[in-house]
Amino acid sequence: MSPEARIREAAEHLRSGGLVAFPTETVYGLGASALDDRAIARIFEAKERPRFNPLIVHVPDVEAAAAHVLLDERAHRLAAAFWPGPLTLVLPRRAGCRLSHLVSAGLDTVAIRVPAHPLALELLRASGLPLAAPSANRSGTISPTLAEHVHASLGDRVDRVLDGGPCAFGLESTVLDLSTPVATILRPGALGPEDLEAVLGTPVEVSAGHADGDAEASGAGLRSPGCLLRHYAPRTPVRLNADPGSLTAGEVLLGFGPVKGAALNLSPRGDLREAAANLFAALHALDTLGATGIAVSPVPAEGLGVAINDRLRRAATPP
Repeated sequence: MSPEARIREAAEHLRSGGLVAFPTETVYGLGASALDDRAIARIFEAKERPRFNPLIVHVPDVEAAAAHVLLDERAHRLAAAFWPGPLTLVLPRRAGCRLSHLVSAGLDTVAIRVPAHPLALELLRASGLPLAAPSANRSGTISPTLAEHVHASLGDRVDRVLDGGPCAFGLESTVLDLSTPVATILRPGALGPEDLEAVLGTPVEVSAGHADGDAEASGAGLRSPGCLLRHYAPRTPVRLNADPGSLTAGEVLLGFGPVKGAALNLSPRGDLREAAANLFAALHALDTLGATGIAVSPVPAEGLGVAINDRLRRAATPP
């Protein structure tokens, strides 16, 4: 089947209420029509995802976003700078917004973005739909950066998987709340506060819940995906800030920088962008080895390291 035919077939599945996994520049998403309550309910069922955890809506351009949410001057500036790209904006719903309230977990806001992957954009345009698309894996487990990760996690729970190869960033989008006067990062991601501040010209806050463990993780009212205390987790226990000499029997080392004895290394040269792109694929690979634990080398908490450490902390949280 030609690539064009695959896109047309996937678009038809979406218009019929089906689930289609597709690549973005961040991770693979599990897509369904954001206008269809039943299709959205299938996402929650397939992922075994808590209903109070909102979903990100994907659209092909800023004009499509404006049909569903209210974009203020800040949102327009950020969209011009970073869309298509790994930035999700939390914005107020428009009056008469047709998006399912399930995508917002009952809130009066919507998390929305324009992905920067050609297959994702082709699918959005071919379907003519806004697509709700959380990561295409079971809730709380490692996010998928390859099509085979999707098949391994969801199996026949997904109707179609569009294979676009490995995801370029390998780390979810930054989620920025613009529903209040102070712009606040709810989920660290590929863009840091300094990137956003350079465009806005004003300080950006970082949610204390993400810095110190999410205070809302056990109840309703989460304003962003990726806020649960245990998330992105392999089956194998994860131990952080490990020294190579501290490995216990059966542990494997996930290295960063010039360390010896690592089973895999996120970036031997200590490049945070390379580490982010490799993070989830490395956790997937190490989780298949039958080790008693995954020990992770320290990763600097600067730049992309903030988002990498956020994912690792959640992966290391006990069940």
